[in-house]
Amino acid sequence: MGSGSSARPTPADLAAAQDKTVPDVIGPGLHVLFCGINPGLWSGATGYHFARPGNRFWPALHRSGFTPRQLRPDEQQEMLGLGLGITNVAARTTAKAEQLTADELRAGGRALVDRVEQYRPRVLAVLGIGAYRTAFGRPRTTIGPQTERIGETAIWVLPNPSGLNAHYTLDALAAEFRALREVVETG
Repeated sequence: MGSGSSARPTPADLAAAQDKTVPDVIGPGLHVLFCGINPGLWSGATGYHFARPGNRFWPALHRSGFTPRQLRPDEQQEMLGLGLGITNVAARTTAKAEQLTADELRAGGRALVDRVEQYRPRVLAVLGIGAYRTAFGRPRTTIGPQTERIGETAIWVLPNPSGLNAHYTLDALAAEFRALREVVETG
């Protein structure tokens, strides 16, 4: 698969992407570490987070004011200069998050705690309430700030930005991201 924003994975590229991993965009001193559930096949094929057309992560990030313009997935490294990063609860790519087992999510939650303890972002923003509930054993969690912390890192749960999440329009998703940004800016 070639690099660049115009390259679209072929069906063969997508099939070959099953169970691959996508490297984190992470470093010390982050304001927010965004945490997806796991990479999809488009991300596995391209090597970029939230790469599938129709995923609303990049538009919501921009509309909420986190980025000065809408970044493309292949520009994900620019997030580090803005104090932002990306990781996932589970590392392996799947066609749908539902293909992950509860054990994988719980193991991913433990590994995520280790990453957060190592890099110590101000806020961990988990993108997907169901994954958070399973990974951290919090069945009654709601969207928004959580009372739990990982060391000094606050935890915030945001809706899953997948285009499959029909419960949230892009505007509603951006509003949830904006609420987090406003807290980060004033904190």
